[in-house]
Amino acid sequence: MNEIIEILEKNARATPEEIAKMLGMTTSAVRNSIKKLERDGVILKYKAIINKEIIRDEESGVRALIEVRVTPQKNLGFEYIAERIYRFPEVTSCYLMSGTYDLLVVVEGKSIHTVSNFVAEKLSPMENVRGTVTHFILKKYKEDGDILKQPERSKRPAISL
Repeated sequence: MNEIIEILEKNARATPEEIAKMLGMTTSAVRNSIKKLERDGVILKYKAIINKEIIRDEESGVRALIEVRVTPQKNLGFEYIAERIYRFPEVTSCYLMSGTYDLLVVVEGKSIHTVSNFVAEKLSPMENVRGTVTHFILKKYKEDGDILKQPERSKRPAISL
């Protein structure tokens, strides 16, 4: 993989000047490379990873992973049904999978009921959807390679013999 991409993937806030220094390149060469990567659609956007466990409140919502079994469309494969599913605003991610189910869909909603209604009223009744299994995320420990919360150390004093 391109070294500039690797650096930006680990730290999207790295400046062209910092990247140039790390790679022994000129700043203008790094800027031009980044602009080309953006133009070519390799870099889609820059985003922050937010530890929602810290800011969690009653209105922070829930996230669910939904396994979806589908019947692929003739001459269209999984693409047609996947596109119909990922176009729903509740869907944050959609992946074609190997194994016992075909698509893994990540959904966010205000409550368990909101997500349940999405599955019951929009996803399950879709033509070509043969079945779904919903898993609600209870707590995240690590996301995109970043540990979200350091384990708390025991407040009990150590006992020595």
